[in-house]
Amino acid sequence: MEGLQEKVAIVTGGATLIGAAVVRAFQREGAKVVIADVNERDGAAVASPLGKDVLFVKTDLADDTQIAHCVERTAATFGGIDFLINLACVYIDDALNASRKDWLDSYNINVVGGVMMLKAVRPHMVKRGGGAVVNFGSISAKVAQTGRWLYPVTKAATLQLTRNEAMDLAADKIRVNSISPGWTWCRLMDDLTHGDKAKTNRVGGVFHLLSRIGEPDEVAQGVLFLCSQHASFITGTDLAVDGGYSAMGPEMAAPAIPKLME
Repeated sequence: MEGLQEKVAIVTGGATLIGAAVVRAFQREGAKVVIADVNERDGAAVASPLGKDVLFVKTDLADDTQIAHCVERTAATFGGIDFLINLACVYIDDALNASRKDWLDSYNINVVGGVMMLKAVRPHMVKRGGGAVVNFGSISAKVAQTGRWLYPVTKAATLQLTRNEAMDLAADKIRVNSISPGWTWCRLMDDLTHGDKAKTNRVGGVFHLLSRIGEPDEVAQGVLFLCSQHASFITGTDLAVDGGYSAMGPEMAAPAIPKLME
């Protein structure tokens, strides 16, 4: 995509399946990438085969000192920063049973961590004449889901935050958008099904117009688009990469009226 070659991106949560797909997609386009993740083993494993233009920096988004170190090392290694992808999150969620600490920990990573990372990278983006930020929302931000309170609420907050960030950073020529994936093959689904993607498609496909779950690289392509010159007039927007999940509604894709005549 136009406008990505020789640019520099930080991808928080880059050690996850979706995060790794984003990292690889940027690298294929000729960008330099820093993986900012607390998972040292998987982060290093993603970076290792991708060569000198991909660097892993262990980063806990709950720690401002580690955030500052990641940003400064990125700038020192690659000469600046053009893109920030706020993908990292935690899935703490026990609905009404969640503790105050659970709520605070969830917000601290899913919302505040991304803000602190943006605060740290902003001066470097200004030096480059602007940049682009992609926050990760979710289909969970827009609908009620049984037994889930913390994750959807933090993702809803992220969508509002994206609009506010886009407004206040426009003068710096920094575009801020979000991306909201549908069900996408990820570590959680891999763990729950013991690697059975076919089962995941059977369960999750009925909630999507395309009758399947998404692939990590399909989400990554949406991220690349929002950072590229093809999205130069797009800011403050949420891009649904959800296979039609958000368009479907509660009746799903099966005709409902004929059921009245059964």
